[in-house]
Amino acid sequence: MKRLKARQSGISFIGLVFVVGVLACLGVVGAQVFPTVLEYQAIHKAVQKAAAGATVGEVRQIYEKAQNVDDIKSVHPKDLQITKEGEKVVVKFAYDKEIHLFGPAFLVIKYAGQSK
Repeated sequence: MKRLKARQSGISFIGLVFVVGVLACLGVVGAQVFPTVLEYQAIHKAVQKAAAGATVGEVRQIYEKAQNVDDIKSVHPKDLQITKEGEKVVVKFAYDKEIHLFGPAFLVIKYAGQSK
């Protein structure tokens, strides 16, 4: 009787190279997106603090101080939309971030938020 060869299983070298290449590309894009997420969180925190102000000027001033401390560059105090809902001050913001991928391709991320 002939012995049957055990069937080999696993990933080929070409498959491994492809998977590593895809993961590397995702890692590069993720490394470029991560700082924008951190900046969004800093902006959101600054807006929450600024909503404690009673007037529009006060809100912008509180936000500007937080902007200087956290080195926020995407949203300036003049970009904030400040409204009042009842007795509560609501501060809204929205902005876009573009990340160059390759050639003419860009990744556009739209961020928006408001105070609670």
